[in-house]
Amino acid sequence: MPHDPARIAETTSWFEKAANDLRAADHELTAVPPLTDDMVFHAQQAAEKAMKGYLSWVSAKGRAVGK
Repeated sequence: MPHDPARIAETTSWFEKAANDLRAADHELTAVPPLTDDMVFHAQQAAEKAMKGYLSWVSAKGRAVGK
């Protein structure tokens, strides 16, 4: 059974947002001194968005979480 294109797009979107938050956290590490508060914030956001992507994928309706 083929996957729903809208569901794929939504899931991919969440994972892309999570990846961008990880990039931001990595960038904050390059500051002198490192911006650790911001790094932790972006890491938390990445984890949350990755979880939303996962939940979007496994949800029966594909809309388990808000944007």
